[in-house]
Amino acid sequence: MANSRYRWVIVAAGGLLGCVAIGGMFSLPVFLQPIARETGWSVTGISSAMTIGFLAMACTSMAWGTLSDRLGPLPVVLTGSVVLASSLALASRATSLIAFQLMFGLMVGGSISAIFAPMMATVTGWFDTHRSLAVSLVSAGMGMAPMTMSPLAAWLVSNHDWRTSMQIVALVVAAIMIPVSLLVRRPPTLQMAPAATTSTTAQPEMSLAQALRSPQFIILMLTNFFCCATHSGPIIHTVSYAITCGIPMIAAVTIYSVEGLAGMGGRIAFGLLGDRFGAKRVLVSGLLAQAFGALGYVFVRELAAFYAVAALFGFIYAGTMPLYSVLVRENFPLRMLGTVIGGTAMAGSLGMATGPLAGGLIYDTFASYAWLYIGSWAFGMGAFFIAMTFRPFPKGVVHREPVPA
Repeated sequence: MANSRYRWVIVAAGGLLGCVAIGGMFSLPVFLQPIARETGWSVTGISSAMTIGFLAMACTSMAWGTLSDRLGPLPVVLTGSVVLASSLALASRATSLIAFQLMFGLMVGGSISAIFAPMMATVTGWFDTHRSLAVSLVSAGMGMAPMTMSPLAAWLVSNHDWRTSMQIVALVVAAIMIPVSLLVRRPPTLQMAPAATTSTTAQPEMSLAQALRSPQFIILMLTNFFCCATHSGPIIHTVSYAITCGIPMIAAVTIYSVEGLAGMGGRIAFGLLGDRFGAKRVLVSGLLAQAFGALGYVFVRELAAFYAVAALFGFIYAGTMPLYSVLVRENFPLRMLGTVIGGTAMAGSLGMATGPLAGGLIYDTFASYAWLYIGSWAFGMGAFFIAMTFRPFPKGVVHREPVPA
């Protein structure tokens, strides 16, 4: 039953929920200038809501994951969907910058984390085969946000004021996410056989406290932090870097689109490779390639070269991200996947929060982005070396889940 057709419904639901949720948060860059013009709030103050959002995601990921383990994913994902739609609606009515930062940053970020970890844990639990591909498809759905929700937000704000546009986005979020969240179900293994909740490699007697203190969990957290710190700065600042190289803004923005499109292919390709060659081997190789992909930006000045590096970098960094959830599934009991994946997501969100601030400080200090990309390379090499130390749990005493014929 763990390989029934319904597992693909779970994948589709996860991808759609992630796309709409991430799209709701990443509508802020589209609304940034209209908000600043109408309210008089500083661009820095408005954009800091994104940093607050990443920090909120980091602080709440494990809590939502633990609730998902205890209550099941449906009530958690449904709650997150309702809170996200409500937060966008409330943010559209904010009359002060602090209120906006709380509504859009704190509440939106916190509600999105109720989607990511629970859905990744649920999807991995539904699959015994094609696990890497399934998680990558969910991640690919999330990666569709810049190509779907962002254009919608841009079209809305070109025809309405930002408050009305954000309210419409809130309605779209509610209309899609609330019904789709009702499709989410616990993995059949947890429904039918609670005792059979360990992975193929983890010790069945492992407690949650032991799991969170284990070298395997700590290494995955550190790797994800350094990995996300590697690509956070380049994602946020490359368009600005291209403009400083003399590339017109309209053309510079397309670099981000190329990176996003390449990332879609990377998620699928790395998922297929993970199923064939193993998640750890593919992740380690991807982390090494990501480090040098970030460094490649130092040597580009022309638009064509930016496109080439962006395509390579987007393909690699997006491809590596789903593999963390696969490694968690392979090494930890099924009954605690939400908590463990939430922990790695927390580390990743903290890594993502470093990019906007670090890139700004580096440019203000050196009047150049070169050290941002050199620093990203250093973080990327750190992620590579940390991941190299990862070792699966010993296979001495294990409880193996039945493998379908």
